[in-house]
Amino acid sequence: MAELAGWDSFYVIVGSAAGALIGLQFVVMTLVAQRPPIRAAEAGAAFATPTIVHFGSALLLSALSRAPWRSITSASDLWCLIGLSGVLYTVIVARRMRSQTIYQPEFEDWLFHLLLPLGAYATLAISSLAAPLQTREALFGVGAASLLLLFTGIHNAWDSVAYHVFANNPDPNPKQR
Repeated sequence: MAELAGWDSFYVIVGSAAGALIGLQFVVMTLVAQRPPIRAAEAGAAFATPTIVHFGSALLLSALSRAPWRSITSASDLWCLIGLSGVLYTVIVARRMRSQTIYQPEFEDWLFHLLLPLGAYATLAISSLAAPLQTREALFGVGAASLLLLFTGIHNAWDSVAYHVFANNPDPNPKQR
């Protein structure tokens, strides 16, 4: 489809980055898991799992955008499904963030784990509705949602690693400082 042809390189870059970051997140979490704190699973469901979901969504959007669709309608239906599912999932994440007791979320946590993903998924759903009539503008909305999910995932992955390394992993040899 001609409208998607101009987005080829964009989605190759976003998809490749999302795939690589998913793998890197698994490596880091494996290393961090050697010293898990008490009740880490409930915090993981609120903070770590959504990061993988956002990377996976960016990867899925990239793959779907490169499929040889006959019309924009088929792609936009899937974008709508992903967007609405993402909005629902973000509401579930908000509930998990409030109910977990291992970490008290700050404004930055609410921004990057709730508000920005919610905005990305809502943008995706709205773009899918606009796609049949305003294809060019809708493609920019899908691209923006993909990038927002990718950058949100990068921030959240880094924040998680920093928390585990600096706040949750005290120095076992304080005398050697």
